[in-house]
Amino acid sequence: MNDLLINKTTAFFQETFGRAPEKIVLSPGRINIIGEHVDYNDGYVLPAAIDKIICFAFEKNYTNKSKIIAIDLDDSFEVDLTTDMELTDNVWTNYLRGVINQLKSKGFKFDGFNCVFSSNIPVGSGLSSSAALECGFLFGINELFDLKIKPVDIALMGQSAEHWVGINCGIMDQFSSVMGLENKVIKIDCKTLEFEYHDANFSDYSLILFDSNVKHSLMTSAYNERRQQCEEGIAIIKNNFPEITSFRDCNEQQVLGLQNLMSANVFKRCLFVVKEINRVKQACEALDSGKIEVLGQLMFETHEGLSKDYEVSCAELDMIVDTLKKEEAVVGSRLMGGGFGGCTINLIKKGHEEAIKKKLSALYFDTFGIELKIYDVKIGNGTSLYKNN
Repeated sequence: MNDLLINKTTAFFQETFGRAPEKIVLSPGRINIIGEHVDYNDGYVLPAAIDKIICFAFEKNYTNKSKIIAIDLDDSFEVDLTTDMELTDNVWTNYLRGVINQLKSKGFKFDGFNCVFSSNIPVGSGLSSSAALECGFLFGINELFDLKIKPVDIALMGQSAEHWVGINCGIMDQFSSVMGLENKVIKIDCKTLEFEYHDANFSDYSLILFDSNVKHSLMTSAYNERRQQCEEGIAIIKNNFPEITSFRDCNEQQVLGLQNLMSANVFKRCLFVVKEINRVKQACEALDSGKIEVLGQLMFETHEGLSKDYEVSCAELDMIVDTLKKEEAVVGSRLMGGGFGGCTINLIKKGHEEAIKKKLSALYFDTFGIELKIYDVKIGNGTSLYKNN
């Protein structure tokens, strides 16, 4: 799959510029196994890079202009590196302008280059194609001009580029895109950025994403509202337990004891966050001891919490998870990402994938009149140079 993409990108570069590229960079999308809506609540997340990628081809062009071509969009733009970067109406270009803006504002010196890219990450499905775009582009410029930027800083600068575009994302997407390792998940401490790898031995299971193919417009307003409710909740908790500095220091008993001081919604949000931070720790223990079915159970619990307590699910996602819960071959299923649409992430015993895909797709179409999109993913490496060129 990725070989085709690499060949296509390289051939396009050769046809456009008349020679082979100097550097080829592969930058992956990501999944999050567990730890949802806790990145802005000082919690832990458990993401992994996947084998869906953006392939970039680069060369120096010895001018002060850079030409960048998006093969899949049949679109391109040119940027003068001696001028200040500004946002434009052509949204995809802004992520790359944001990266150039980061490099310039941090004083890195580099000249013009040509770049083409193509992707097999499904856009808008919650696999963080924007983080792959920022980090792969930055990684390539770093390699081309030997800027010696460390991987963690590539992730942080990618995040800053996205903030510049106007999306106030956490660090998880860029971090997992850059730092991913094959068959490993990364436990990231969202407060300190400390991280550790845990084995993800899914050899008897398949990781499958069922994309609901819906996006409910609540997403942005509800996201901001949830953040506010969590801030209100943690303020009440700190007020009553001065030793607590964030949700991670908190246990369920403490939240339950303060129920009468919180609005019903603030209470539910806090309860979810405290439980979810704990589930990430339990998930790491389950992975370390190879108990994949325990991990699956935690995923089901996360979905229940996201649906009932955090209230960021929707009828389509609930239907997918409820249907799969009845299947013996499905060990875990939950919505992944912000909610109100997008994908569910599912762990299914090998040998049962096709039957379940077929059954769920038919049922989903009968219920909602919507085609289910399906992505098989494997845990792959983070952003890297492709060595065969």
